Amino acid sequence: MDSFENDIKSRTLLELTGEMEAMGEKTFRARQLYDWMHRKLARSFDEMTNLPKDLRERLSSKYSYTSHTLVDRRISGQDGTEKYLFGLQDGNVVESVLMRYHFGNSVCISSQVGCRMGCSFCASTIGGLTRNLLPSEMLDQVYSIQRLTGERVTHVVVMGTGEPLDNYDGLVRFVRLLSDENGLHLSQRNITVSTCGLPDGIHKLADEHFQITLALSLHAPSQEKRQRLMPVARKYELGEVLDACRYYFDRTGRRMTFEYSLVSGVNDSLEDARALAALLEGFPCHINLIPVNPVRERTYVAPETNRVIAFKNKLEKYGKTCCTIRREMGRDIGGACGQLRKGYMENRQP
Repeated sequence: MDSFENDIKSRTLLELTGEMEAMGEKTFRARQLYDWMHRKLARSFDEMTNLPKDLRERLSSKYSYTSHTLVDRRISGQDGTEKYLFGLQDGNVVESVLMRYHFGNSVCISSQVGCRMGCSFCASTIGGLTRNLLPSEMLDQVYSIQRLTGERVTHVVVMGTGEPLDNYDGLVRFVRLLSDENGLHLSQRNITVSTCGLPDGIHKLADEHFQITLALSLHAPSQEKRQRLMPVARKYELGEVLDACRYYFDRTGRRMTFEYSLVSGVNDSLEDARALAALLEGFPCHINLIPVNPVRERTYVAPETNRVIAFKNKLEKYGKTCCTIRREMGRDIGGACGQLRKGYMENRQP
């Protein structure tokens, strides 16, 4: 368990069963406790009314109980997207986004406080990495949004602040808890994990035999351009990253998604589109084109709409028919990753 051992909401039902036995309790108490945390979404031990008071007191003295505090909630007047800023027990804050689609409610969560990947178009990485989130702190972003809206979350995307594979143990435990049939029981096929491209982490994740979707933040058709946009590319060659992606597909049978942020004058030419199609030739995948969100500290801007459409058309001409332009959501409330948290942190400075 390591760093998770004192965090009760990060523990599996099997681990809780062993703990109840060690505390001299009947094993059915573990299922009651697990049910309160992961189905009834209790905010504290005090809400667990079918547990004996003395047991609740012992649990409270032994374990920490993750329950986020709502710091800010913004609702887009354009499309109803909701953005949340949650306070953690150590004073840090993380942000999450709720997007409503025809197929259900999708929540984008953060996996770290801050990020150390340094992508040059992203607000999340400004200020660097503070720490990893516990599995329970990832879960409670989903749970808090369900409590606040009264609506079921059907899809979860680990694509907010942080690099999920840089918090590997926390991510894996989060996926197991979120998809556990004794909890929210979210289908793993409805969970997407986005990575900047850490080959060792991709290999390890493939060997977990999850049925989640893996999304690679590609953003460039060549090593040279990728290094310009993403410092992590200086450590890992593009060929090495794509080899890991092929391994993931071979092990899981799950089609990859490639995220491509379009930056005007940097990676949005028709030649870039041709090179991207050639790079992914023969790879079963979906390409998600994302006009970059403007960030005050960066000079990058999104291409004009007609240029984005021309890029997509060129990809399709070269056979990449599984290609979409991401629908812009929540721009009027700072929809891009890291913007709400960054603004809050700046305002909190003395």
